Amino acid sequence: MDSVKLVNVIRGDHVESIHRGHIAVMDAEGKLLYFAGDPSIKVYARSSMKPLQAIPVVETGAADRYHFDDADLSLCCASHSGEKMHTDRVMSILKRAGMTEGALQCGTHIPHWQDTYKEIIRSGRELTPLYNNCSGKHSGMLVTAKHMNESLHDYYELQHPVQQRILQSVCDMADFPMDDIEIGIDGCGVPVHGLPLERLALSYAKMANPDKLPVARQQAVSRIKKAMVAAPEMVGGTNRFCTDFMIAGKGRFFGKAGAEAVYCMGDNETGMGIAIKIEDGNARAMYPVAVEVLKQLDLLSGQQIQELSEHYRPKLKNARQEEVGKLVPSFTLRT
Repeated sequence: MDSVKLVNVIRGDHVESIHRGHIAVMDAEGKLLYFAGDPSIKVYARSSMKPLQAIPVVETGAADRYHFDDADLSLCCASHSGEKMHTDRVMSILKRAGMTEGALQCGTHIPHWQDTYKEIIRSGRELTPLYNNCSGKHSGMLVTAKHMNESLHDYYELQHPVQQRILQSVCDMADFPMDDIEIGIDGCGVPVHGLPLERLALSYAKMANPDKLPVARQQAVSRIKKAMVAAPEMVGGTNRFCTDFMIAGKGRFFGKAGAEAVYCMGDNETGMGIAIKIEDGNARAMYPVAVEVLKQLDLLSGQQIQELSEHYRPKLKNARQEEVGKLVPSFTLRT
């Protein structure tokens, strides 16, 4: 099945560009409720898997041993902006486990939050893995390895017990054969999991409605999603969709972006899981789609849509900061 048009990019009165893609909406029983495009298309989940990757942090007992609060666990699910609140907490997590930022194997990039980057330049400091948007996830992996008395230098490699526990968690939550999960390498160096889009939606549906899961898994996923909505500023940061979305949702929704324009959400009230993939990988299209999906499912109030308006129909501006266009969702979900 081919992709479908999801977003029009409008300049003036003309549709200048089109973003196509796929959407899947599942329940926890594995039933496809709504879709657009091809819900069976296999995609790399990228950072949308972080809430699932955090499951072993809880289930092994590492989170309890190192006194994780909601903000700590939320940061393990994050693609954070590198704001001080993020980097300070990564350091706190590592310190509690007797490690330094030198243990992080996530590599280095410029932080998303420009004020942080400007401060680093002014002070003459070097960029370190601490500012990587995945350093929270990696700190969770490291403390799990430390708790389990496993090697720390290679925790990011596929055959390491840390990654094997994560792979098993993904397999269980997505209800998908492990041998059929495509394995690639993510931007931060750890394995990334390729699954049909509808299986990603199913994994979020099981988080939203974990009643049929084993008790230990119920407790773990409930704790993770509670942490995300209790400390949404850790998942993204200032002016980031994940954070603004969960604030607007007031505890009802949890969601996580992934690179190459993947977005996954769970609705705690209906138990639905939603997965979105923008075909061309352009992240600017996935937030309007995410809000439009919830609007079509009648899950957002008018007030919530207004609170998310800058993400829902973002304005295009020129170098003079004049509004010259906008992004407008343009699709209808099928049952």
